[in-house]
Amino acid sequence: MKYILSFFAIAIICVGIFLFGGNKNNEEEYMRIHIVANSNSNFDKNVKYVVKDAVVEFLIPFLADAKNKDEAQKIIFENKELIENVANAVLFKEGAKYNAEVVFISEDMPTRAYGDLVLERGVYDCIKINLGDAQGDNWWCVVFPAVCFVDSRNPQNLEYISKIWEIINSVTK
Repeated sequence: MKYILSFFAIAIICVGIFLFGGNKNNEEEYMRIHIVANSNSNFDKNVKYVVKDAVVEFLIPFLADAKNKDEAQKIIFENKELIENVANAVLFKEGAKYNAEVVFISEDMPTRAYGDLVLERGVYDCIKINLGDAQGDNWWCVVFPAVCFVDSRNPQNLEYISKIWEIINSVTK
């Protein structure tokens, strides 16, 4: 009887770990965004954040209602040229002598925490925006679920805009 109770206790713990899994995340559920500055000059690093703010503002209404990563990717793929145009308009307005290029890649990303969400190091699908020579510092975040569109003037102010993220967050707390 003692062994049967122990077996059931272990089974319940295993099911709980399987269902709720702690902070372990599957990189297949996330799509990242990565913006690389032309260089590490102050001008190029500042322009990178202006581009980031404009691209995020552009993407928010498109991605807020995305129900899954595939839908978010489709939206981004369909709007690739517009995203590039937004970035290039900022570069032109700021007086940069280079253009932006939007590419879609799978990229090795380091472990990163966004509030309570921790994304482990791994290979993530990514929309990457290379500014000019793309030899400078970079900014990256999660574009789906859109959990961390951060105001570059206040990087601790996280904006949770995804309905999916709200559901995930309510279940894990």
